[in-house]
Amino acid sequence: MPPQGGPRGLAPRGGQLRETFENELVLEYLDLAEALAARFEARGRERADLNQVAYLGLVKAARGFDPAKGDSFPAYAAPTISGELKRYLRDRSWVVRPPRHIQDLRTRLYRVEPELAQALGRTPSIAELAQELGTDPGDVLEAFCASSSLHPDSLDAVNPHSDSVPVAEMLAAPDSPLDRLEELACLREAMQDLDPADRELLYRRYFCEETQVQLGERLGMSQMQVSRRLARVLVALQRRLQEGSYAESSLSAAASTSSAETARRAGSGRSAKGSPSRTSGRVKTR
Repeated sequence: MPPQGGPRGLAPRGGQLRETFENELVLEYLDLAEALAARFEARGRERADLNQVAYLGLVKAARGFDPAKGDSFPAYAAPTISGELKRYLRDRSWVVRPPRHIQDLRTRLYRVEPELAQALGRTPSIAELAQELGTDPGDVLEAFCASSSLHPDSLDAVNPHSDSVPVAEMLAAPDSPLDRLEELACLREAMQDLDPADRELLYRRYFCEETQVQLGERLGMSQMQVSRRLARVLVALQRRLQEGSYAESSLSAAASTSSAETARRAGSGRSAKGSPSRTSGRVKTR
């Protein structure tokens, strides 16, 4: 059995002897790789995948280890294995990769949450977790939500709120946004007639979801003035949409009336040039 740091004084750089030396290191310190992989285990991460990555890091450490520069192989291998695990979790394990600080916050969050829950005797709130981690509550909530980016649910999975309906069929509902394309197109056309300032107001209120207080601070107005201005813009927009619908319905009614009149005239035998029956009568008198 070689000593803790491996065969001392053995540092060949090629050939069968070096390969044997590396194999001995790998086989002897498999438990070290598995212990480091266990530190990165969390919800949404497969332990078997982490072990495989740790083994690759162990092999990389064995190939780069030189006993002439230090006797302790574990001290050299541990940072290498941990680095491989961190790179794997950062670059490979996310189906939809969130920002780096959210990934790091998620790792810290799952370490702190059990300890804080035990200290409080209950499940900690978002604000309490944010205070413990010294970060913003919004980032904590985003870190929680990022868990679904590791292994998103399959569209073929059964919806938990129904008996046998897949999630895909629930998403493809009849009232999907595709059925409202005509309404959205009319709304977009009606908004082009508004003043640029009014369009900016609607954009910040309903797209950016700014509150009326925030809009008032931005525009130098009171909250009541913002509310009245929004109401006035929405009424004007609604009037434009109604006028457009009325015009469209009027055109449709006019077209229907014209078609009905044409059909009536054709059925009675009348035309712009005169009645065929009268023409026939004139031919007979001659």
